Amino acid sequence: MVNFFKKNSITLFLMTEKGYEFLRKTIDDYRELFATVVIGSDQSLHNDYESDLINFCQDNNLPFIKRADFKRVETEYALAVSWRWLIDHPQDKLIVFHDSLLPTYRGFAPLVNALINGEAQVGVSAIFGASDFDTGAIIAQSKSSIRYPIKIAEAIVCINRNYLECANYVLSTLLEGLPLVATPQDESKATYSVWRDEEDYKIDWTKSASEIRRMIDAVGYPYLGAFTWLDGKKIRIFDGEETVDVKIENRQCGKALFIDAGKPIVICGQGMLKITEAHIEHDGKIEPFFPLTRYRLRFTN
Repeated sequence: MVNFFKKNSITLFLMTEKGYEFLRKTIDDYRELFATVVIGSDQSLHNDYESDLINFCQDNNLPFIKRADFKRVETEYALAVSWRWLIDHPQDKLIVFHDSLLPTYRGFAPLVNALINGEAQVGVSAIFGASDFDTGAIIAQSKSSIRYPIKIAEAIVCINRNYLECANYVLSTLLEGLPLVATPQDESKATYSVWRDEEDYKIDWTKSASEIRRMIDAVGYPYLGAFTWLDGKKIRIFDGEETVDVKIENRQCGKALFIDAGKPIVICGQGMLKITEAHIEHDGKIEPFFPLTRYRLRFTN
């Protein structure tokens, strides 16, 4: 015998573009399930979508509350998308959406780290809560193949489709009053993704040009962007191109060897990288990096 769904049975924990797109794409079909939205913020992003989520909830008469004012879950289920804090709720009633193909990339910034590593596939896993983060049984997964170069903003758009595919499975199952069937993760295949902060945005010129470019692309908008130092000033780099390597007798990584169309070509551990988009951050101000005023440039870690 099938149990009918309960109206307003889910508290949503949402933040960033991923959470906003999740809500925007599911509200028409599953509005009756949603009781309230808890909205988080992330000051490390250019746009954390907090105001977008608030405006969307207001426009759709959906109750919401900011994370700082939230007390406890009072619904049967809690569902989290792009959430970074612990949620006090029974594990078999807590559903977490994680942007990796678990059990790989458990933890923090999984999509960013997957792009830096050059993974051919990215995706989303819907799992039950667990005492250890991202170890819960897998309810649903969706994956996408990607090609490089790819910016993080493009990858987010790509996995938003994976979020929606997992969401449709989870929410339609709950709407029909059916049980969510899950499969335990294979611990032998588990890997972990470590949190990142401003220090991790720093470019290591001893790495290959391809690795550096992937890193630049992976931490660009909506994140703050990769950076390097030049004469004590922070140079924030937003785009670059790999160029043909040459034989360098005294390879000194971080030095600009050539200038092409006014843009420096920098020696890397392997290959060379042409900086094509950048600005200077100095004394709390943003200054243009181009046009170059000199050509002997040494970028440091």
